Amino acid sequence: MASQDWLIPLVVGGVFVILGLGLVIWGRREEKRYYDSLTTRTDLREFVSHWPGRPQPGALKAGGWIAIAVGLVIAVIGGILGMVG
Repeated sequence: MASQDWLIPLVVGGVFVILGLGLVIWGRREEKRYYDSLTTRTDLREFVSHWPGRPQPGALKAGGWIAIAVGLVIAVIGGILGMVG
């Protein structure tokens, strides 16, 4: 690799980690907002029976953890390439 080519995967990995952290935080906030809004309702059937299911907060958090894992792998690869090259 050229002298600075290892920076590209390092930066891309960092972007993925930051994006993943943002998604995890967003998912937690959405989940908290959802459950807080349910506690103010008199009809808590949806809260008790969990029907209909709402996958959005869980999906945001799962996507965030995936992005963090991918970002860390890419960043480690970039770091290794930087040490080798």
